[in-house]
Amino acid sequence: MSKRQDALDYHSMGRKGKIEVVSTKPCATSRDLALAYSPGVAEPCLEIEKNPNDAYKYTAKGNLVAVVSNGTAVLGLGDIGALAGKPVMEGKGILFKRFADIDVFDIELDTKNSDEIIRTVKILEPTFGGINLEDIKGPECFYIEEELKKIMNIPVFHDDQHGTAIIANAGLINALEIAGKKIDQVKIVVNGAGAAGIACANMALVLGADPKKMIVCDTKGVIYKGRVEGMNEYKSRLATELPARTLDDAMVGADVFFGVSSKGALTQAMVKSMAQDPIVFAMANPDPEITPPEAQAMRDDVIIGTGRSDYNNQVNNVLCFPFLFRGALDTHASAINDEMKMAACLALAKLAKMDVPDSVRLAYGNVEIKFGRDYLIPKPFDPRVLLHVAPAVAKAAMDSGVARRPIEDMNKYLESLEALQGRAKEIMRVLINKAKASPKRVVFPEGEEEKILRAAQILVDEGIAIPILLGDESEIRTKMHELGVDLGNVQIIDPSKSEKTAFYSEELFKLRQRKGVTQSEARRLVRRNRNYYGSMMVQHGDADTLLSGLNSHYPDTIRPALEVIGKQEGLSRVHGLYMMVFKKDVVFCADTTVTIEPTAEELAETAILTAKKARHFDVEPRIAMLSFSNFGSAEHPLTLKVKRATALVKQWAPDLVVDGEMQANVALDPEITARQFPFSQLKGDANVLIFPDLQSGNISYKLLNKLGGAEQVGPILMGMKKPVHVLQRGDSVAEIVNMAAVAVVDAQEMSGE
Repeated sequence: MSKRQDALDYHSMGRKGKIEVVSTKPCATSRDLALAYSPGVAEPCLEIEKNPNDAYKYTAKGNLVAVVSNGTAVLGLGDIGALAGKPVMEGKGILFKRFADIDVFDIELDTKNSDEIIRTVKILEPTFGGINLEDIKGPECFYIEEELKKIMNIPVFHDDQHGTAIIANAGLINALEIAGKKIDQVKIVVNGAGAAGIACANMALVLGADPKKMIVCDTKGVIYKGRVEGMNEYKSRLATELPARTLDDAMVGADVFFGVSSKGALTQAMVKSMAQDPIVFAMANPDPEITPPEAQAMRDDVIIGTGRSDYNNQVNNVLCFPFLFRGALDTHASAINDEMKMAACLALAKLAKMDVPDSVRLAYGNVEIKFGRDYLIPKPFDPRVLLHVAPAVAKAAMDSGVARRPIEDMNKYLESLEALQGRAKEIMRVLINKAKASPKRVVFPEGEEEKILRAAQILVDEGIAIPILLGDESEIRTKMHELGVDLGNVQIIDPSKSEKTAFYSEELFKLRQRKGVTQSEARRLVRRNRNYYGSMMVQHGDADTLLSGLNSHYPDTIRPALEVIGKQEGLSRVHGLYMMVFKKDVVFCADTTVTIEPTAEELAETAILTAKKARHFDVEPRIAMLSFSNFGSAEHPLTLKVKRATALVKQWAPDLVVDGEMQANVALDPEITARQFPFSQLKGDANVLIFPDLQSGNISYKLLNKLGGAEQVGPILMGMKKPVHVLQRGDSVAEIVNMAAVAVVDAQEMSGE
């Protein structure tokens, strides 16, 4: 099937187009209808009449953007008309929703009269929280945006101008750093004097570029002072006094090229004539002015970006407009001003220098992504863009005086943005905040591993934990240097050379001498098996918790900890759980990793420990003891075991909400419970699921992850005398950070904090 047919099928299959309206309130009963429409709807209407700002409280206005176009400059298609441009505007709506949870109505206006567009958009102001002008040709787009900004009290933003400029200049900031050049000293050539080209030039000037060293070209050549043909007021502002009259002339000795013109406009000869370490942003859509292979064939010092996803350094407007509007809407900004645009630009430039999460690397073919010539701009699917750009924009809105609802607590605002990305982010932020309140020492036996070092950087930067790395110090420091990791005075210990090794060896021998361990074997275990050394550190107070298992099997990680530290007094054994996080709900599943065939007493222990762990995450536990029977419907030794375990939980922890034995659908379906089991303590709202054996628990959590789309946090080990936690083989950096936060909070609790 051709790509053309793929695209047509994508837009036409099922419900036509790409968007729909979804109700955010119930409308299933006559009462719902009376509240949603007549007569109930009169109440918010009257409140808004008294106080217009209440529209943000009672309607969708505060999260609704209009994407407005007349179809005169659609992508690389040109003037195809308003109706033909509608698929693009719907697509813009998808991107707003996908990346920043902003709702969109696309509005296509069948007119080329700028004043008609201005009048139409102005009278739509009560409906929207912001206006995104899209695909309107220049110079009309400049006039339309300028006039609307004068007469409207909500943000107006022409993305084709400013979005491209913001991202390209973020890339320019980083490219100049790599090239070792200063912006006020470089010669900049801009080819294309439409909306995006002029905006790129203007933003570079705001960043400090010297206007005397900037040349802007259009289809008729250099825009110079005194030129008459093809000029307008916006081009005139950028006219040069330099003698160059063609793009070929302008490119000689140029340090920077911004291209927003047409395919092939920049030749290899022009690239060859540029200064050392030339910076080329060839952003013509869909085909650039010159491709990276063409430019690199002429010189290997070129730093190049395009608008295409199949090359490095993609200038993609999706990195800007969703997050710019998110910050503007959340502050009820009256405008998007230069300060907010600059804040977005600087935030993007800064983010590109940070360590890239594994989730982003996987999304782009699991290749190494590291700040440098091939990575100047964050990737479009990097979830951190929302968390960096929106707060920067919101702060700029407040600082510049256009915010009508200032954000009082930026940390809470950041948490709300994380919640937009899923329940897992929200849940983990609760735990991370607890960890940051009193960071603890976390020993990592796999200290030379790249993921461990990258995770340690985050732990240090965010103040979540104090990492201790085990391994060969020279190897670890070499790897840190290669990764650009700076952990300050991080403690690095080589067990084979440590002065503590002899002491730990003797202590291990005392612990295990009657369990078959000789003195020489104890010395070997402590010197060569870092899990033993790390466990001894925790046991003797030289570390607060241990986190290991990235490259080993689960039993190989927990065995040393069990032999050295052991389980808590009064418990029959240790237990394991996974937290499964769905879009709106979180469910704790246990035991999923340790106890193969638990007794009733062990099941009860598992339930009580899991409930305690759920409260770590600020989740009030509601426990379902699962089986294939519902409250005695099938008598069997397996169901009787679960029934007895339920009774023990109620006896040992009477404050807990727990019931069973029950089937999984009853535990999670309020309608079934209400109809068939109204006596149950649970009302189909269980969030802690206790499985009758390891086999069912392990299978279930993996099915929830793969088929149910749940994110998993774990495995979390419960019941140790001192906190030890296990990583999964292949865990991402983010997952390691999450587990370190779990370990720190465990250590806080065990120390009585």
